Amino acid sequence: MKFTSTLVAAAGLLASPALAAPYAQLQTRNTTSSSSTVEQPVLNVTYTSPVNSSLPNVVIFATGGTIAGSSASNTDTTKYTAGVVGIEALVQAVPNILNVTNVVGSQVANTGSVNINSTIILRMAKLANGILCAENSTTDGLVITHGTDTLEETAFFMDMTVNCKSPVVVVGAMRPSTAISADGPANLLEAVTVAVSPAARNRGAMIVLNDRIGQATYTSKTNANSLDTFQAIEQGYIGGFLSNKPFFYYPASQPTFKNKFDVTNITELPQVDVLISYQNFDAALIPAAVKAGAKGIVIGGTGAGSTTDVAQPYIEAALAAGIPIVLSSKTNGGAVPPSGSGAISSGFLNPVKSRLQLQLALATGMGMEEIRGLFEDKLAGYLEA
Repeated sequence: MKFTSTLVAAAGLLASPALAAPYAQLQTRNTTSSSSTVEQPVLNVTYTSPVNSSLPNVVIFATGGTIAGSSASNTDTTKYTAGVVGIEALVQAVPNILNVTNVVGSQVANTGSVNINSTIILRMAKLANGILCAENSTTDGLVITHGTDTLEETAFFMDMTVNCKSPVVVVGAMRPSTAISADGPANLLEAVTVAVSPAARNRGAMIVLNDRIGQATYTSKTNANSLDTFQAIEQGYIGGFLSNKPFFYYPASQPTFKNKFDVTNITELPQVDVLISYQNFDAALIPAAVKAGAKGIVIGGTGAGSTTDVAQPYIEAALAAGIPIVLSSKTNGGAVPPSGSGAISSGFLNPVKSRLQLQLALATGMGMEEIRGLFEDKLAGYLEA
């Protein structure tokens, strides 16, 4: 599918509401109807490339981060300012992109990823559904440039909320644009090639850095400094690159434990806080979080989601008050299986990803037992088999 010659007009689809997409194989929470009255966001187009009708089409959401970072020194990789370079400069720094695809760009934000919040990711998810999933869409894929510190959170959120087969690729960099051997340009070019690849369809959201392709549900940042920081330690990468051409190790598929949500009628995400357990864990932080406005809490437990005996009465009190408590693990792998302790088990989701799924569950009106089923039922089925 191609953009028409009037590129932005052709992106009239950018404002279209997402159509309902069949995903019966996934556990789904859909609270929308065709008569939705919630106003959907409209894309603010800040960059358009020249149109080549023979090329596919990609939309880029730029949000800032190290990939858009800048410093006065080309050896500075720690004290630079994130979110300085805009979308147009990012694309112009990699002219090869325009040999691969037409580009419509939007400067959604320009900041370090620690400042990306629920409002921004919810807006991007709604825009993505309108851009990619509308019946008349002429967009082949979406790329999001993003700081690496919270990149996995945005990628996982998009994985749960973009409800069609079109690729969503989240990309960042570990070195700012001004650094010697900056990795951002190559990463961005590779992300674009994935976004337009037919082989990338029906794989959910993906993370592309350092010649690797990871599935968003399982990929996390594992090192504060190195270029190969994004890894899926147990599940592995789903693909890589040769001569800037993406290849995939396996046919297209979705993660076994993935859940999907329709965000069309969601106007905000509720506050969910993450607490980390440790020796002498101060469980009074649980009611303190609730008092501060938390509608749900995730505890990053030790091992397979364990926490102190002292915490149990606080957990039970929160559950009795209707506050979901999800037990996750602060380790880099493994699962937290259903335990029957009252708290909800996170399965394979780490604390930050558990938080996002709990936010969406609450925002779509799920009750306590529905939320428990969302997190636990699929894994419990394996344990009972």
